[in-house]
Amino acid sequence: MKHLSHSFSAEDRRVMALALKLAAKGVGFTSPNPMVGAVVVKDGHIVGQGYHRRYGLPHAEVEALRQAGALARGGTLYVTLEPCNHHGQTPPCTEAVLSAGILRVVIANHDPNPRVTGGGADFLRQQGLIVDCGLLAEAGERLNEAFFKAVTTGRPFVIVKAAASLDGKIATRTGDSQWITGPKARTWVHRLRHQVDAILVGVNTVLADDPQLTTRLPHGQGKDPIRIILDSRLRIPLTAQVLTQKSIAPTWVACTTAASPEKRAALTSLGADIITVAPNPENRVDLGALLSILGERRVQSILVEGGAEVHGAFFDARLVDKFHLFLAPKFIGGRQAPGILGGLGRATLKEAHQAHDITFRQIGADILISGYVTRKIS
Repeated sequence: MKHLSHSFSAEDRRVMALALKLAAKGVGFTSPNPMVGAVVVKDGHIVGQGYHRRYGLPHAEVEALRQAGALARGGTLYVTLEPCNHHGQTPPCTEAVLSAGILRVVIANHDPNPRVTGGGADFLRQQGLIVDCGLLAEAGERLNEAFFKAVTTGRPFVIVKAAASLDGKIATRTGDSQWITGPKARTWVHRLRHQVDAILVGVNTVLADDPQLTTRLPHGQGKDPIRIILDSRLRIPLTAQVLTQKSIAPTWVACTTAASPEKRAALTSLGADIITVAPNPENRVDLGALLSILGERRVQSILVEGGAEVHGAFFDARLVDKFHLFLAPKFIGGRQAPGILGGLGRATLKEAHQAHDITFRQIGADILISGYVTRKIS
């Protein structure tokens, strides 16, 4: 939906930037709801602010209006996403806005859900409020990029993360891969795990490394994502840590119809959720079909951590939205050492996946290159 044109003041921009900063505090906790921040201003002063802290808790508008109390009457509400006008886990936020006596509402983004887009803004206009939309809209969409994709396509936002040497190797010729990057980079990755709904690896990674796939941050902070294992024929050992290591997060194993019924039963007895997906022409799990199933299960974001064949499969199927690539200051070399991407790959440079909106950061001794592979935000 096109954003309505409006001339916003420098003060409008300053307050909306604060609302976006507040919204980001909910990262990792609000899914399948979006991250939302809200600020109430009266006579040039901020009198209330809030953000959506966790799924099922009050929305940002309600938090900000409660803090403002009677001072909200006659004021302006800045909110990063269009107030809801329907009953969900909580009552409609439009009711709270009207009850508080707000006169003007400034919105960064319309709700992208095609079933509710414009409903909250239009309802408030019909009640006589001034409603201005589109302020810092691109920043708002970037903040909630997973939510935007999930509600418009029915599939999760796919992030590929890899760590490699300067010559593009993710392991040595003997398979040694721990650790290519330094401790600061690894802590950054654990923060990223906290932010996503699920983390996905192939069974070869489980066989080689036996990872926990949990979020390990200081003082036990952060949530563990759902652990998804691609395992067409269920080769995963029953002793794998993703099956035996205690975590709040469940383990889902995606296989094809070729998998053994006995192994399915054994994995189910350990608490794993088996997802059967139709095979692709290579008799492996069809990734597009899997993403659709995960979307139906309200998974909005997936962090794909490999290995090379899994990374390559997602790129070959053109299912990658975003990437994070760590480059460590070392050279590994070797014809047998695996690179970042396996799979079939592109036949010509003309067909190569084009990255855009690239950023660079140094984290400890490592360089982080981040960017997007699919659509650009308008």
